[in-house]
Amino acid sequence: MDLSAGQDERYAIAAAEFGGAMERLARAYEADADPRRDLIQDIHVALWRSLAAFDGRCSLRTWVYCVAHNIAASHVQHRRHWRGERSAGLETLEHLADTDDPEAATGERQALERPMAIIQQLGPPDRQVALLYLEDLDAAAIGEITGLSAGAVATKIHRLKALLARRFAEGGAK
Repeated sequence: MDLSAGQDERYAIAAAEFGGAMERLARAYEADADPRRDLIQDIHVALWRSLAAFDGRCSLRTWVYCVAHNIAASHVQHRRHWRGERSAGLETLEHLADTDDPEAATGERQALERPMAIIQQLGPPDRQVALLYLEDLDAAAIGEITGLSAGAVATKIHRLKALLARRFAEGGAK
């Protein structure tokens, strides 16, 4: 990215290149349509504001994901606090009952809904790692965005994969 470009131009470039990823991220963080639209708007506003300070020390992709995930995590924490809900970590989620009815959903929709339902139950740090992994970022890039070490990211990804595999095996046996 041209660092001499103005804030509006930087935003236009970032939104064009990463708009789809920001939409997917918002969909993963917020299941309800109206709050999801608010979240997307908040992400875009925060991204535009933040690009005034973008100095190129990291990639534009890293910058966009960092801003988007921070806004989304704050959104989730605020909504859960407002509703009196608690989020779960990977360690505790493994022990929760699977409430999905595998016979109720079919085909490709079920294949997408079940892992997303599990991911949406995670707390913001674990959810952030899972969603960045689904965006095809490697452990080092995820660590740069989240502030975790690459090893900690790899461990979280391994636990998430194991959790999802168990949940799908249990769902197939029912």
